[in-house]
Order: sequence, then C-alpha cells, then structure tokens
Amino acid sequence: MKTLLPFRPVVLCLSGHDPSGGAGMQADIEALIAQGCHAAPTITALTVQNTVDVSDFRVLDREWVMAQANAVLNDMPVSAVKLGMLGNLAMVDTVVELMQQHPALPLVCDPVLRAGGGGSLGKDEVGFALREKLLPLALIATPNLPEARILAELPEGTADECAAKLLPYCRNLLITGGHGEEREIHNRLYCRDGGEHTFICQRLPGNYHGSGCTLASALAGRLALGEELVSAVKSALDYTWRTLRDAEQPGHGQYVPRRLPLDYCS
Repeated sequence: MKTLLPFRPVVLCLSGHDPSGGAGMQADIEALIAQGCHAAPTITALTVQNTVDVSDFRVLDREWVMAQANAVLNDMPVSAVKLGMLGNLAMVDTVVELMQQHPALPLVCDPVLRAGGGGSLGKDEVGFALREKLLPLALIATPNLPEARILAELPEGTADECAAKLLPYCRNLLITGGHGEEREIHNRLYCRDGGEHTFICQRLPGNYHGSGCTLASALAGRLALGEELVSAVKSALDYTWRTLRDAEQPGHGQYVPRRLPLDYCS
C-alpha cells in the first residue's frame, strides 16, 4: 500500500503566462512550491515578453478561464486564491463571478498593470474596474507604489495617500516600495481596522522581473498554510527579499528571482 505524505494546501492561481519564466504563472508555481504548497495554475492571458519588456499579450476567453478554474475547484480543496494579470474588463468580470461563487476563499490580489520593464499589461480602465469590483472581494491587495497610484488615481500620491483612497475598497493593502532611490525599502501594510505595519529591508542593486508575482504567491501560500495575516506578510516579504538577493540574469534585461525552497534561502 502506498504511504501517503502530509497534504499540501492547494492555491488556485489565476495569472498570465510569461515565456521568459521570470514572472507570471511560473513565478507563482515556484514560489508556492517553496512555501510547501501545491499550485493549481489557471492561465488568464498569454504574453510576448522577456526579461527586457513585454511587446504583446492576448487575454483568453472567459469560458476557458472559468472552465480551468472550476475543474480545479470541483476536484481539490482549495485553501487560497492568488490573482495576477487580468488584461481586460471581461476578465475582471470573470474573476468577480468566480470569487462570488467562493466567498470564503482568501483572495490575494496582485494588480498586475505594468511589466517590470514598464510595458502595459492592461489599460488604466482595467485598474479602475479592479478597484471597484475585485478589491472588495480580496483579503489583501499587494500593489507596488506605481500600481497603487493608478488604482487610487493619484499620479504623484504617497503610499499613505493612496492607502487612504483605497482602503474603503479593500480590507488590507500592502504597498511595496523600491521604485525610488531610497537606500532602505519601506513596505507598508495598511488594515481597514486602523492597523499599520512597516517592514523595512535593505535595497538590493539591480532591477528584477517577477518580484511582485513572487511576493503575492508566497503570501497566498503562507495564508493557505494558516499563518496569520501580519505574520504571513512578513514571511512573504522576507522570502521574496532572499530570492532577489540570490537572483540570476539569464537574459539581456532584468534579474530573475531565484525562488528556491525556504531551506535553501537562509
């Protein structure tokens, strides 16, 4: 008789595919395996990109996305959902419909609106729809500061100003730093109940492809494992920083996080 190993929590990932392997679904899978979780990937979009930038993308039909996700949800006990690239308004509505059918599942929303190289992965109207329709369904959203400014419609807003605009829509908000020239990076967690937490880390040299995907997936994994929110955020940030510290440069552009299991990222 086969000996059964301990069950790994399942995280449903709705993300785009990055053929360079630096961001998107591959980042989700690698980061979740590193947390000790099982990633169930549902592809929302196909992209033409590399470590330099994105040149094109195509969003899948809503029927295909719903069919992928429901195939998993009808088969496995999903513990959390991680949301990445959507790409258009129809996909926002698709994910809203899906999450309304499963309101008890914690949703980590990574509002992917720009590639690491700066290229667009959806029009600004996608950000507005995401704010109005999806953020209210999420346990936590994890925008970087440029994304938070788009969502809040504050082109020069600070993290505090963006949070004040977005918290009425989202229960918890993690705005990540690192897009300025500061020597220390401040990642700020804002909670609708008034709680605020700042996590500071050393700035690393270079630019990175897939850091946001890595963070959001690691956070979804920690939540799936039953870790409390603030602790899960810290664990995910610490893990992501280590993947960036050990990052590789396989192409001509940005560094790619080295998403090894936790035992190898000490």
